[in-house]
Formats: sequence, C-alpha cells, structure tokens
Amino acid sequence: MVADRRTKVMFVCLGNSCRSPMAEAIAAHIASDILEVSSAGLVPLGKVQSLTTATLERNGYPASELRSKPLRYGDLEDWDIVVNMSGQPGGVVFYDTSKVEDWAVEDPYGADPETYQRIFEEIEGRVVELVTRVRKTGTTPFLSGNISGEGTGPW
Repeated sequence: MVADRRTKVMFVCLGNSCRSPMAEAIAAHIASDILEVSSAGLVPLGKVQSLTTATLERNGYPASELRSKPLRYGDLEDWDIVVNMSGQPGGVVFYDTSKVEDWAVEDPYGADPETYQRIFEEIEGRVVELVTRVRKTGTTPFLSGNISGEGTGPW
C-alpha cells in the first residue's frame, strides 16, 4: 500500500439501511487514517433506519451523515475490499469475487432495539478485526471469508 493511500472498503447489504451503514460508520470512525469507506445497497430503501442511527449514536459513533445509496454497476472496480452482508453469497451477487468478503450478519430491519444492539456489536467486532488486518499487513488483506471464482451477479 502506498503510504498516503488508504485502503478503500465498500460495505454492501440489501437495503443499505441497517447493516452496511453501521459498518460504514464504525469503520469511518475508528480507521479513517487507513480506510476510505462507503456503503451501498443492492435494493436500497432510500433511508437509514432510525434504530440504526440511534444504536450507532448510543454507542458513540456519529451517524447523521449516513445515507442509503444504491450499488451501481462498475462501483466495485474502485474498491479494494467489498464486504458483502446482503445475505446472498458473493458469487451469486457479484461477477468478480476477487475483492469480496462475505459476512453472514443477521438483518435487524424491523426488529427491536436489543436486536439492533446485538447486530451492532457483531458488526463492530468484525470491523475491528478487518481494521486490525489492514493495519498489520499495511496492504489489502485477503481475506478469510473470500469466495473465489466467477460469480453470476451483475456487479
């Protein structure tokens, strides 16, 4: 990794309303020195759920700038790591899985605050582990949950 270039990480979930915005906010807050982060949804809801922002803020993470956005064809070329939390294997969703790490994370959409907190804690732990790998290697880590081979999805 070039010293002045941050590793670019895209967090993807289904609606870009709960899981991927949580991961984006956590990563941006704890590792902005080494990561450039964003999030997107395969089928974005157009808003970040109020319990997502409330959970993040209750745990000390800024959330006011989060927006629900679509994943666009070609977006993946710009990212070093794509974290897939869509609930579908990366090989089904993405045409090139060489940058994809699948995280099996429950979708808290429509759940109670306790569920959001539990999912937040899981995502926070996974983000911390990812940040640790990037800090340790000084380059794009690859990736324990990576699926190899060609996928069938449009991205």
